[in-house]
Amino acid sequence: MNKKLIVKILGIILLIEAAFMLPSLIISFYMKDLSHTGFLVAMSMLIILSLATRLIKITDYTLAPMDGLFIVGFSWILVSIFGAIPLYINTELDFVSSFFEIVSGFTTTGASVISNIEAYPKSVIFWRSITHWIGGMGILVFTVSILPRLGVGGFQIYKAESPGPIAGKIQSTTSGSGKILYRIYLLITLLIFLALLATGMTVFDAAIHTFGVTGTGGFSSHSDSLARYGTPTIVVLSIAMFICATNFNVYFLIYKRKFKEIINNDELKIWIIFIAVAIITIAACLFKNGYGSFGLSLRDSALQVTSISSTSGFANTDFDLWPSFAKTILFLLYFMGGCAGSTAGGLKVVRITVLYKLVKREIKKTIHPKAVVPVRLNGKNLSEQVVLGICAFAAVYFFVFSFSTAIITLDGHDIRTSMSAVATFLSNVGPGFSKVGPTKNFTFFSSGYKLYFSFLMLLGRLEFFTLIALISPRNPKKELIRI
Repeated sequence: MNKKLIVKILGIILLIEAAFMLPSLIISFYMKDLSHTGFLVAMSMLIILSLATRLIKITDYTLAPMDGLFIVGFSWILVSIFGAIPLYINTELDFVSSFFEIVSGFTTTGASVISNIEAYPKSVIFWRSITHWIGGMGILVFTVSILPRLGVGGFQIYKAESPGPIAGKIQSTTSGSGKILYRIYLLITLLIFLALLATGMTVFDAAIHTFGVTGTGGFSSHSDSLARYGTPTIVVLSIAMFICATNFNVYFLIYKRKFKEIINNDELKIWIIFIAVAIITIAACLFKNGYGSFGLSLRDSALQVTSISSTSGFANTDFDLWPSFAKTILFLLYFMGGCAGSTAGGLKVVRITVLYKLVKREIKKTIHPKAVVPVRLNGKNLSEQVVLGICAFAAVYFFVFSFSTAIITLDGHDIRTSMSAVATFLSNVGPGFSKVGPTKNFTFFSSGYKLYFSFLMLLGRLEFFTLIALISPRNPKKELIRI
């Protein structure tokens, strides 16, 4: 393990976090809300530690796979610890609750322990929400784009950070891929911000909700989330959440005018079909059960389907009061999530697509045992290693889901609360059902559970194997395979 280089890169990440706190500090001074103390303390600690790492002399600039995993796993924990300091100093939250809230922000989960967010200083609200934007694309994707200046190749970090079963690059270099992704991310952020302003949102609210949408996080500047906004805002947000949960490589292909590759993209086609069917089905269910006009049913169905499937977690109504059929569809969307290569969480549509094709293959092989039937994606054969990796991911996901659900029920909570809470943490969605529904929060859980939930959110955001590899006994003779 290249310990010196790891510490130096972690120092860069801490400095980047301090830079992202600067807008909140400026807002604090501008609003004269006295919350600047928390930001000054956190930024001072980050800067001092970062400067200390600059004293380290590096001679070996190579990163092994385990080095990349360590950087990714440990950096998420570090930025969450330091990111919690402004909340801890400037609010009534204890440190565990502050840590939970910031982990929820960075992992783009959006689960909260805060009941009345309007009572908080705007600088704190801004910091809480911008963590979505930082965590959405990943502070590490930004980091690998600047590592070549140190002479460091960042692909080991890029692989561990990238969501999805295959860590591909859209440019010949990892740093080039990171820069292109951030350009796309910035452009989408700007367009959503301008669109929300056009619907009548204030500049501050538009910024907060833009961070929540682009990062598919879900933190709002209001305790009632989106309930106060009308149809134009709901439509814009629904479209925006769908866009942000779509694989960002698709937008690069649009820029390159490679429309044939877009048309042949299996994940994109199934993603669109799933969303369309879910919206229409739930809208019909709501309309049939007297929810209101079909237009209202369609609007709210579109908002909640795109919100849950993109793992954003916004709500403009208490969907926990919807008919059981509609809630069942929403619950299934918790597991699906968005597309690989997006800011969304969940299993990802591409994995579900491959699992579906694997089942089809096994049925064919039952009828024709000697047939060679490859699993194909986007017109190409997938290696058995990738297919087995996807199966392993699904198995680990549902094992952790089942085990964690049982853990929560030990505290006396009902099965709906327990199952939806675990699903929302592992898929980084936000609200659940019953005691953790869209009009409630997670403040009633003990500190021990909040720490465990924070671990689940990190597991979901880093897609299990990064953190599992770090805490597992290591044999240096064995090669770690990223799946």
